[in-house]
Amino acid sequence: MQPILDQYFPILVFFGIAAGIGFAFVLGSFLAARQNPYAAKLSAYECGFPAFDDARRRFDVRYYLVAILFIIFDVEIAFLFPWAVSLSHIGMFGFWTMIGFLAILAIGFVYEWRKGALDWS
Repeated sequence: MQPILDQYFPILVFFGIAAGIGFAFVLGSFLAARQNPYAAKLSAYECGFPAFDDARRRFDVRYYLVAILFIIFDVEIAFLFPWAVSLSHIGMFGFWTMIGFLAILAIGFVYEWRKGALDWS
C-alpha cells in the first residue's frame, strides 16, 4: 500500500508549491499595490455598457452570438493540439483529414465575417 502513496507524493508537492506561489502573488500584490478603491473601480463592468439595476433587462443578441462563436472556435482549435502531437502516428490520411476540417472551419469563419456576425456596430 505504501508504494502507491509514494507515487502520488510528487503531485501533492506540486499542489503545495502551486498553492504557495498563488498565495505569495496575492499577498505580494496586496502589499505592493496602493489600495485606493472608489465607486468606478468597485462597480461591475457590464461588457461595454453601463451597469444597470434590473437583472431581467434584455441584452443585445449580438453579445450572445459573439460569445457562442468564440466558444465554438475555441473548442475547434483545441482539437489541433492532440492532432499535432499524434501527427507522426496518423500519417497522411490524418493530415489531410485535419486540413479538410480546417478548411471547413475557415469557410465558416469567412461566412460569419461576411454576414457581419462579428461586427458590434
